[in-house]
Amino acid sequence: MKGFSLRSKVENLPTAADVKALKPLSIIGGLYAMTLDMFVAMFKPPFQWREFLLQTWFVARVSMVPALTLSIPLVVLTSFTFNTLLGEFGAADFSGTGAALGAVNQIGPFVTVLVVAGAGASAMCADLGSRTIREEVDAMRVLGLDPIHSLVVPRVLATTLVAVLLSSVVTVTGLLGAFLFSVYFQHVTPGSFVASMTLITGLGDVLVSLVKATLFGFVAGLIACYQGLRVQKGAAGVGNAVSETVVIAFLLLFVVNAIVTAVGFEVTK
Repeated sequence: MKGFSLRSKVENLPTAADVKALKPLSIIGGLYAMTLDMFVAMFKPPFQWREFLLQTWFVARVSMVPALTLSIPLVVLTSFTFNTLLGEFGAADFSGTGAALGAVNQIGPFVTVLVVAGAGASAMCADLGSRTIREEVDAMRVLGLDPIHSLVVPRVLATTLVAVLLSSVVTVTGLLGAFLFSVYFQHVTPGSFVASMTLITGLGDVLVSLVKATLFGFVAGLIACYQGLRVQKGAAGVGNAVSETVVIAFLLLFVVNAIVTAVGFEVTK
């Protein structure tokens, strides 16, 4: 009877396939728990201003040039496609409408956060992962220091601030590139391009774009910190955590973008 009971307990234990299948749920639960801890720690004094400024400068430094470089061809390609379509209908004077709509609503915030998540957030994850495998994070806990308050809060706020500021710069740069391309290569009238920019895109779209950039930067920084603090299996685990950070961030950003776009459309229509 005892043998039967022991055998039943062994058979009921979760298998490796079960554990692997539950891994996404554990990631979601852990990320949710750390998000709540971060919101609580955010309002606890003292705020880590030095760490916040260092991380802000680091993320801005590694993201500025790639984001600007990527935004120009994307906005120009959108303008070229839209202008070609308008030319078929004899409405080339409205060429600025497509450039403004694409740059403000999608390309500006999305390009920004793709670069921030791919460059800045992955570097943050590698840094925190290295501290984790060197047991520096455990040493902070032993000394009574909260890693969420000291390390996570400054980094998440830094990525959020950089994403908001950089999104505006990327949008303006993309619009300038679309203007020059449309005027000098597709022979669009400069005045009609500028006048048609605000035909569909207004203040509400700009505010929605800023909200997108804020949420994108927050999510990217949060995922990077979470992956960095849960690194296991030494140096190989750090590499895996960085790769997972980029993949998970991109997937969640697409979901957040779809939700915010749908809500913003309902609010601003």
